[in-house]
Amino acid sequence: VFGSSAPSVARLRLGPAPSRRALLDGAWWPRSADPVAELPVLIRVIDDRCSRVTRLMLNPAGWDSQPRWLGGAGRAVALDWFPGQPAGLLTAFCGDDRVDLLVVPPGTAGADALRAMDLATRAVSSIRVPDILASLTSPSAATELEPSIWESEGGRPAGHADAT
Repeated sequence: VFGSSAPSVARLRLGPAPSRRALLDGAWWPRSADPVAELPVLIRVIDDRCSRVTRLMLNPAGWDSQPRWLGGAGRAVALDWFPGQPAGLLTAFCGDDRVDLLVVPPGTAGADALRAMDLATRAVSSIRVPDILASLTSPSAATELEPSIWESEGGRPAGHADAT
């Protein structure tokens, strides 16, 4: 599966480098809800960018099936389906690293999908996956989405300067 020629290129945006200052490393917009058709292309791209993907963790919501393994190119990648994983979040484990991606639903309108992908790739974004996905269905939520760092997360709300 991994070595076969794919009918499409992954619609994937990754930030400039993995950053623990951001909640997400990027975003992926699959063309369908078929994991067997979509995930091999994504795995190959992440392999090329980061390192060899060994495991993917996903929420089963929105996928047509939940295979436990994808095989090809002389290896297998484990797929773990966790209902407790936030819907719309895919975590790829690559050696000692991990890549956290927003998964934009396949039927999302192009402009909305690109806006969500841009939000997910901001280098210091603290916008959470459920909030980005909610912005796809609510125009008012989209205008309210701005990254913010709260004192409990090591900073002050965005736009607030220290009084010195």
